[in-house]
Amino acid sequence: MTGRGYISFLSLAIRISRDHLEAAGHVCILKDASDLESSSEIAKLIEAESLEAALALHLYRGGRLLQGHGIPFGIIFGGTDLNEDVNHGEKKKVMGKVLEEARFAVAFTESMKEMAQTQWPHARGKIYVQSQGIVTGPNSAFNWNTFLHQSGINQSADNLHIFLLVCGLRQVKDPLYLVDAFSEWHREEPNVYMVIVGPEVDPVFTREVGARVKSAAGVRLIREMPQGDLHAALKNCFAVVNSSVSEGMSAAILEAMDLEVPVLARNIPGNAAVVKHEVTGLLFSDPQEFVQLAKRLVSDPALEREIVANGREYVRARHSWQAERCTYQNLIRTLEGSIQD
Repeated sequence: MTGRGYISFLSLAIRISRDHLEAAGHVCILKDASDLESSSEIAKLIEAESLEAALALHLYRGGRLLQGHGIPFGIIFGGTDLNEDVNHGEKKKVMGKVLEEARFAVAFTESMKEMAQTQWPHARGKIYVQSQGIVTGPNSAFNWNTFLHQSGINQSADNLHIFLLVCGLRQVKDPLYLVDAFSEWHREEPNVYMVIVGPEVDPVFTREVGARVKSAAGVRLIREMPQGDLHAALKNCFAVVNSSVSEGMSAAILEAMDLEVPVLARNIPGNAAVVKHEVTGLLFSDPQEFVQLAKRLVSDPALEREIVANGREYVRARHSWQAERCTYQNLIRTLEGSIQD
Protein backbone atom coordinates (compact mmCIF):
# COMPACT_ATOMS: atom_id res chain seq x y z
CA MET A 1 0.00 0.00 0.00
CA THR A 2 2.99 2.29 -0.48
CA GLY A 3 1.99 5.83 -1.38
CA ARG A 4 -1.47 5.81 0.13
CA GLY A 5 -2.30 8.94 2.14
CA TYR A 6 -3.15 9.30 5.80
CA ILE A 7 -4.38 12.23 7.80
CA SER A 8 -3.41 12.29 11.46
CA PHE A 9 -3.66 14.87 14.21
CA LEU A 10 -0.61 16.48 15.68
CA SER A 11 0.58 15.36 19.11
CA LEU A 12 3.63 13.67 20.51
CA ALA A 13 1.96 10.26 20.30
CA ILE A 14 0.79 10.85 16.73
CA ARG A 15 4.15 12.31 15.72
CA ILE A 16 5.76 9.04 16.80
CA SER A 17 3.10 6.87 15.17
CA ARG A 18 3.59 8.88 11.96
CA ASP A 19 7.21 7.71 12.01
CA HIS A 20 5.98 4.14 12.37
CA LEU A 21 3.56 4.47 9.45
CA GLU A 22 6.04 6.18 7.15
CA ALA A 23 8.52 3.39 7.91
CA ALA A 24 5.94 0.98 6.45
CA GLY A 25 5.75 3.03 3.24
CA HIS A 26 2.66 5.14 3.92
CA VAL A 27 2.34 8.87 3.33
CA CYS A 28 1.15 10.89 6.32
CA ILE A 29 -0.15 14.43 6.66
CA LEU A 30 -0.19 15.87 10.18
CA LYS A 31 -2.86 18.31 11.31
CA ASP A 32 -3.67 19.70 14.73
CA ALA A 33 -7.32 19.08 15.60
CA SER A 34 -7.52 22.50 17.27
CA ASP A 35 -6.71 24.12 13.91
CA LEU A 36 -9.67 22.45 12.21
CA GLU A 37 -12.93 24.10 13.16
CA SER A 38 -15.41 21.81 11.44
CA SER A 39 -15.95 18.46 9.79
CA SER A 40 -16.29 20.25 6.44
CA GLU A 41 -12.64 21.29 6.63
CA ILE A 42 -11.74 17.61 6.98
CA ALA A 43 -13.90 16.77 3.96
CA LYS A 44 -12.07 19.37 1.84
CA LEU A 45 -8.70 18.09 3.01
CA ILE A 46 -9.63 14.47 2.28
CA GLU A 47 -10.67 15.42 -1.25
CA ALA A 48 -7.74 17.73 -1.95
CA GLU A 49 -5.10 15.24 -0.77
CA SER A 50 -6.92 12.04 -1.87
CA LEU A 51 -6.67 10.71 1.67
CA GLU A 52 -7.78 7.15 2.23
CA ALA A 53 -7.54 6.53 5.98
CA ALA A 54 -7.04 8.43 9.22
CA LEU A 55 -5.59 8.13 12.70
CA ALA A 56 -6.63 10.60 15.40
CA LEU A 57 -5.53 11.32 18.93
CA HIS A 58 -8.31 11.99 21.47
CA LEU A 59 -11.71 10.39 21.09
CA TYR A 60 -13.62 13.67 21.25
CA ARG A 61 -11.35 16.43 19.91
CA GLY A 62 -9.97 14.39 17.02
CA GLY A 63 -12.46 11.58 16.58
CA ARG A 64 -15.61 13.65 16.13
CA LEU A 65 -14.11 15.40 13.10
CA LEU A 66 -13.67 12.09 11.28
CA GLN A 67 -17.26 10.87 11.43
CA GLY A 68 -19.23 10.37 8.25
CA HIS A 69 -16.47 10.89 5.70
CA GLY A 70 -16.42 7.34 4.45
CA ILE A 71 -12.75 6.70 5.13
CA PRO A 72 -11.69 4.09 7.71
CA PHE A 73 -10.02 5.46 10.81
CA GLY A 74 -8.53 4.52 14.15
CA ILE A 75 -8.44 6.39 17.46
CA ILE A 76 -5.84 6.77 20.19
CA PHE A 77 -7.32 7.72 23.57
CA GLY A 78 -5.72 10.88 24.91
CA GLY A 79 -6.53 10.84 28.63
CA THR A 80 -8.86 13.82 29.07
CA ASP A 81 -11.39 12.12 26.81
CA LEU A 82 -11.72 9.26 29.33
CA ASN A 83 -11.01 11.26 32.49
CA GLU A 84 -12.88 14.50 31.81
CA ASP A 85 -15.04 14.57 28.65
CA VAL A 86 -16.85 11.36 29.55
CA ASN A 87 -18.54 13.27 32.40
CA HIS A 88 -20.31 15.57 29.92
CA GLY A 89 -23.44 13.90 28.56
CA GLU A 90 -23.32 15.24 25.01
CA LYS A 91 -19.60 14.64 24.61
CA LYS A 92 -19.97 11.09 25.91
CA LYS A 93 -22.72 10.46 23.37
CA VAL A 94 -20.58 11.80 20.52
CA MET A 95 -17.60 9.70 21.62
CA GLY A 96 -19.75 6.57 21.68
CA LYS A 97 -20.77 7.20 18.08
CA VAL A 98 -17.14 7.79 17.10
CA LEU A 99 -16.22 4.41 18.59
CA GLU A 100 -19.02 2.75 16.61
CA GLU A 101 -17.47 4.01 13.39
CA ALA A 102 -13.79 3.58 14.34
CA ARG A 103 -12.07 0.41 13.16
CA PHE A 104 -9.91 0.28 16.29
CA ALA A 105 -8.98 2.28 19.38
CA VAL A 106 -5.70 2.29 21.30
CA ALA A 107 -5.44 2.75 25.08
CA PHE A 108 -2.09 3.35 26.77
CA THR A 109 -2.94 1.18 29.81
CA GLU A 110 -5.23 -1.69 30.81
CA SER A 111 -7.08 0.65 33.19
CA MET A 112 -7.81 3.05 30.32
CA LYS A 113 -9.14 0.15 28.27
CA GLU A 114 -11.36 -0.96 31.15
CA MET A 115 -12.70 2.57 31.61
CA ALA A 116 -13.57 2.82 27.91
CA GLN A 117 -15.24 -0.60 27.83
CA THR A 118 -17.31 0.28 30.89
CA GLN A 119 -18.56 3.48 29.26
CA TRP A 120 -19.07 2.00 25.80
CA PRO A 121 -19.61 -1.78 26.00
CA HIS A 122 -20.24 -1.94 22.25
CA ALA A 123 -16.55 -1.13 21.72
CA ARG A 124 -15.32 -4.35 23.32
CA GLY A 125 -13.20 -6.23 20.87
CA LYS A 126 -11.83 -3.17 19.10
CA ILE A 127 -9.82 -1.59 21.96
CA TYR A 128 -6.13 -2.52 22.11
CA VAL A 129 -3.55 -1.69 24.76
CA GLN A 130 -0.22 -0.27 23.66
CA SER A 131 1.89 1.81 26.03
CA GLN A 132 3.82 4.71 24.57
CA GLY A 133 7.14 3.69 23.08
CA ILE A 134 9.99 5.92 24.21
CA VAL A 135 13.12 6.98 22.38
CA THR A 136 15.21 9.96 23.47
CA GLY A 137 17.89 11.90 21.62
CA PRO A 138 19.50 14.76 23.55
CA ASN A 139 21.16 17.42 21.41
CA SER A 140 24.90 17.05 22.02
CA ALA A 141 25.44 20.74 21.23
CA PHE A 142 23.01 21.89 23.93
CA ASN A 143 24.56 24.21 26.52
CA TRP A 144 23.05 23.91 29.99
CA ASN A 145 24.62 27.12 31.30
CA THR A 146 23.17 29.05 28.35
CA PHE A 147 19.76 27.52 29.05
CA LEU A 148 19.95 28.62 32.69
CA HIS A 149 21.01 32.14 31.71
CA GLN A 150 18.14 32.39 29.20
CA SER A 151 15.80 31.24 31.96
CA GLY A 152 16.95 34.13 34.15
CA ILE A 153 18.95 31.93 36.52
CA ASN A 154 22.34 33.53 37.00
CA GLN A 155 24.00 31.14 39.41
CA SER A 156 26.62 28.44 39.06
CA ALA A 157 25.03 25.25 37.74
CA ASP A 158 27.12 23.23 40.22
CA ASN A 159 25.15 24.54 43.17
CA LEU A 160 21.66 24.39 41.68
CA HIS A 161 18.77 21.95 41.81
CA ILE A 162 16.55 22.58 38.79
CA PHE A 163 13.10 21.00 38.63
CA LEU A 164 11.60 20.95 35.12
CA LEU A 165 7.85 20.92 34.58
CA VAL A 166 7.19 20.09 30.92
CA CYS A 167 3.64 20.67 29.69
CA GLY A 168 1.41 22.45 27.24
CA LEU A 169 0.05 25.59 28.88
CA ARG A 170 -3.57 24.67 29.46
CA GLN A 171 -5.78 24.23 32.51
CA VAL A 172 -5.70 20.43 32.64
CA LYS A 173 -1.90 20.48 33.04
CA ASP A 174 -2.23 22.78 36.08
CA PRO A 175 1.26 24.34 35.81
CA LEU A 176 0.45 26.82 38.60
CA TYR A 177 -0.37 24.09 41.14
CA LEU A 178 3.07 24.12 42.78
CA VAL A 179 4.08 27.74 42.21
CA ASP A 180 3.30 29.18 45.65
CA ALA A 181 4.76 26.24 47.58
CA PHE A 182 7.87 26.18 45.42
CA SER A 183 8.40 29.92 45.83
CA GLU A 184 8.25 29.55 49.58
CA TRP A 185 10.84 26.77 49.42
CA HIS A 186 13.06 28.89 47.15
CA ARG A 187 13.04 31.71 49.70
CA GLU A 188 14.39 29.21 52.25
CA GLU A 189 16.85 27.62 49.83
CA PRO A 190 17.77 29.99 46.94
CA ASN A 191 19.52 27.22 44.96
CA VAL A 192 16.26 25.43 44.03
CA TYR A 193 14.32 26.52 40.95
CA MET A 194 11.33 25.26 39.01
CA VAL A 195 11.35 25.92 35.26
CA ILE A 196 8.09 25.45 33.34
CA VAL A 197 8.65 24.53 29.69
CA GLY A 198 5.91 24.21 27.13
CA PRO A 199 3.92 25.49 24.16
CA GLU A 200 1.14 28.08 24.40
CA VAL A 201 -1.86 25.82 23.91
CA ASP A 202 -4.38 28.20 25.51
CA PRO A 203 -3.39 31.87 24.89
CA VAL A 204 -5.59 33.29 27.66
CA PHE A 205 -4.34 30.78 30.23
CA THR A 206 -0.77 31.29 29.02
CA ARG A 207 -1.03 34.98 29.92
CA GLU A 208 -2.30 34.02 33.38
CA VAL A 209 0.61 31.63 33.87
CA GLY A 210 3.08 34.27 32.70
CA ALA A 211 1.71 36.86 35.11
CA ARG A 212 1.84 34.49 38.08
CA VAL A 213 5.33 33.22 37.32
CA LYS A 214 6.66 36.75 36.81
CA SER A 215 5.98 37.54 40.46
CA ALA A 216 6.94 34.10 41.83
CA ALA A 217 10.37 33.73 43.37
CA GLY A 218 12.32 30.72 42.10
CA VAL A 219 9.94 29.90 39.24
CA ARG A 220 10.65 30.53 35.57
CA LEU A 221 8.65 30.08 32.34
CA ILE A 222 10.24 29.47 28.94
CA ARG A 223 8.90 28.77 25.49
CA GLU A 224 8.58 25.40 23.80
CA MET A 225 11.93 23.88 22.85
CA PRO A 226 13.03 21.62 19.97
CA GLN A 227 12.81 18.01 21.09
CA GLY A 228 16.56 17.41 21.08
CA ASP A 229 17.14 20.49 23.25
CA LEU A 230 14.32 19.47 25.57
CA HIS A 231 15.78 16.01 26.05
CA ALA A 232 19.16 17.59 26.79
CA ALA A 233 17.56 19.91 29.35
CA LEU A 234 15.80 16.95 30.94
CA LYS A 235 19.09 15.08 31.19
CA ASN A 236 20.78 18.04 32.89
CA CYS A 237 18.05 18.95 35.38
CA PHE A 238 17.79 17.52 38.89
CA ALA A 239 14.24 16.16 38.54
CA VAL A 240 11.20 16.26 36.27
CA VAL A 241 7.82 17.32 37.67
CA ASN A 242 4.26 16.56 36.55
CA SER A 243 1.38 18.42 38.22
CA SER A 244 -1.46 17.58 35.81
CA VAL A 245 -5.08 17.19 36.87
CA SER A 246 -5.50 14.50 34.21
CA GLU A 247 -3.07 12.43 32.13
CA GLY A 248 -3.32 9.58 29.68
CA MET A 249 0.37 8.72 29.77
CA SER A 250 2.94 11.47 30.21
CA ALA A 251 5.72 11.22 27.64
CA ALA A 252 7.82 13.67 29.67
CA ILE A 253 7.77 11.31 32.66
CA LEU A 254 8.81 8.34 30.53
CA GLU A 255 11.49 10.35 28.74
CA ALA A 256 12.90 11.46 32.09
CA MET A 257 13.10 7.83 33.22
CA ASP A 258 14.82 6.87 29.98
CA LEU A 259 17.32 9.71 30.49
CA GLU A 260 17.97 8.57 34.07
CA VAL A 261 16.36 11.56 35.77
CA PRO A 262 14.13 11.21 38.86
CA VAL A 263 10.42 12.01 38.57
CA LEU A 264 8.00 13.66 40.99
CA ALA A 265 4.41 13.32 39.76
CA ARG A 266 0.99 14.30 41.02
CA ASN A 267 -0.85 11.24 42.32
CA ILE A 268 -3.53 10.83 39.64
CA PRO A 269 -4.46 7.56 37.87
CA GLY A 270 -2.55 8.30 34.65
CA ASN A 271 0.66 9.04 36.54
CA ALA A 272 0.26 6.27 39.10
CA ALA A 273 0.00 3.81 36.20
CA VAL A 274 3.66 4.43 35.34
CA VAL A 275 5.17 5.84 38.56
CA LYS A 276 5.36 3.47 41.50
CA HIS A 277 5.95 5.54 44.63
CA GLU A 278 9.50 5.28 45.99
CA VAL A 279 10.34 2.70 43.29
CA THR A 280 10.28 4.38 39.87
CA GLY A 281 9.51 7.88 41.13
CA LEU A 282 7.73 9.86 43.83
CA LEU A 283 3.99 10.63 43.93
CA PHE A 284 2.57 13.65 45.73
CA SER A 285 -1.03 14.53 46.59
CA ASP A 286 -0.66 18.25 47.39
CA PRO A 287 1.94 21.03 47.02
CA GLN A 288 3.18 20.63 50.60
CA GLU A 289 3.85 16.92 50.07
CA PHE A 290 5.66 17.78 46.84
CA VAL A 291 8.07 20.04 48.72
CA GLN A 292 8.62 17.43 51.42
CA LEU A 293 9.43 14.76 48.83
CA ALA A 294 11.60 17.11 46.78
CA LYS A 295 13.63 18.03 49.87
CA ARG A 296 13.99 14.33 50.67
CA LEU A 297 15.23 13.63 47.15
CA VAL A 298 17.77 16.46 47.37
CA SER A 299 19.14 15.17 50.68
CA ASP A 300 19.11 11.43 49.89
CA PRO A 301 21.42 10.52 46.97
CA ALA A 302 20.83 6.81 47.59
CA LEU A 303 17.08 7.24 47.02
CA GLU A 304 17.79 9.23 43.87
CA ARG A 305 20.07 6.50 42.50
CA GLU A 306 17.54 3.76 43.26
CA ILE A 307 14.64 5.61 41.64
CA VAL A 308 16.72 6.42 38.56
CA ALA A 309 17.86 2.83 38.11
CA ASN A 310 14.35 1.43 38.56
CA GLY A 311 12.82 4.03 36.25
CA ARG A 312 15.33 3.31 33.51
CA GLU A 313 14.71 -0.43 33.77
CA TYR A 314 10.92 0.06 33.77
CA VAL A 315 10.93 2.15 30.58
CA ARG A 316 13.23 -0.18 28.74
CA ALA A 317 11.15 -3.21 29.71
CA ARG A 318 7.65 -1.76 29.27
CA HIS A 319 7.85 1.09 26.75
CA SER A 320 9.63 -0.37 23.77
CA TRP A 321 9.61 1.83 20.69
CA GLN A 322 9.91 -1.25 18.49
CA ALA A 323 6.88 -2.90 20.13
CA GLU A 324 4.86 0.28 19.58
CA ARG A 325 5.90 0.34 15.91
CA CYS A 326 4.79 -3.27 15.43
CA THR A 327 1.39 -2.60 17.02
CA TYR A 328 0.57 0.45 14.90
CA GLN A 329 1.75 -1.13 11.68
CA ASN A 330 -0.44 -4.17 12.39
CA LEU A 331 -3.46 -2.02 13.24
CA ILE A 332 -3.06 0.05 10.08
CA ARG A 333 -3.35 -3.16 8.07
CA THR A 334 -6.96 -3.38 9.28
CA LEU A 335 -7.58 -0.01 7.64
CA GLU A 336 -5.89 -1.21 4.45
CA GLY A 337 -8.31 -4.12 4.35
CA SER A 338 -11.25 -1.73 4.67
CA ILE A 339 -9.95 0.34 1.74
CA GLN A 340 -9.43 -2.68 -0.47
CA ASP A 341 -12.93 -3.96 0.31
